Amino acid sequence: MEKRITGHTELLGLIATPIRHSKSPVMHNAACRALGLDYAYLAFDIQPDQLEDAVKGFKALNVRGWNVSMPYKTSIGQYLDHITPIAKMCGAINTVINDNGVLTGTITDGTGYMNALKDQGIDIIGKKMTIVGAGGAATAIVMQAALDGVKEISIFNIKDASWNRALENVEKINSQTECKAQLFDLNDHETLRKEISESAIFTNATNVGMGKLEGQMVLPDTSYLRKDLIVSDVIYMPEKTKLLEEAEKVGCQTINGLGMMLYQGAASFKLWTDQDMPIDKVKEALDF
Repeated sequence: MEKRITGHTELLGLIATPIRHSKSPVMHNAACRALGLDYAYLAFDIQPDQLEDAVKGFKALNVRGWNVSMPYKTSIGQYLDHITPIAKMCGAINTVINDNGVLTGTITDGTGYMNALKDQGIDIIGKKMTIVGAGGAATAIVMQAALDGVKEISIFNIKDASWNRALENVEKINSQTECKAQLFDLNDHETLRKEISESAIFTNATNVGMGKLEGQMVLPDTSYLRKDLIVSDVIYMPEKTKLLEEAEKVGCQTINGLGMMLYQGAASFKLWTDQDMPIDKVKEALDF
């Protein structure tokens, strides 16, 4: 690694808190090494009151680009010069590109999710999906799925602070795409069962299953699952959430969040370097 660092080396990075669990540095540095690109990618643990200074600092240091993770995806936009249409639609940003001091924010989470499905031979275009959540990842997924041609999306959420955002997501999908979206209360178990039974894929896009919520799942029990249902989770730490473990027992095809993480990273990498991420080399580095 040290051999790659020269007086010409440019910086890429990630800002979030907490951040030390992130696999993004491994992924991007492996890609740069494989392609012989003179970049180094570092993770920066930034506190909320440091966000504006961090953006100004990155701009002053001419950092080429950076990823943005929780809790800054929805708040960083105010410090940028431009926001892409998809990021506006999602109300969230996970990638910043610095073109000689002009900062543009976009989001690659949705394309990351859709490409991860393709990688596993899963095609949900023209079909129905049921998803739980209305945060940054969930929003990016439903917007991209709707734009890509998923026919129907049933969104379930608890009636908390993100409920209004879920309502907005449904309104945007219905008014700006050909997809039909509906929002339901996650506590309405009868409707949850019905919508999943009509869906090709069920996705958990919340943090239930990781951290303090490890060992828990968003479904009351496994009777909501059936063998030919695809079950996906945006979480990749742990590798197998309780939801995926239980879905496997039922015989479902399952997919965790590592593929989404990989392909959202590949999309960011392309925006910064104008090169395609060498996916196979990066998969090796990630023990994919």
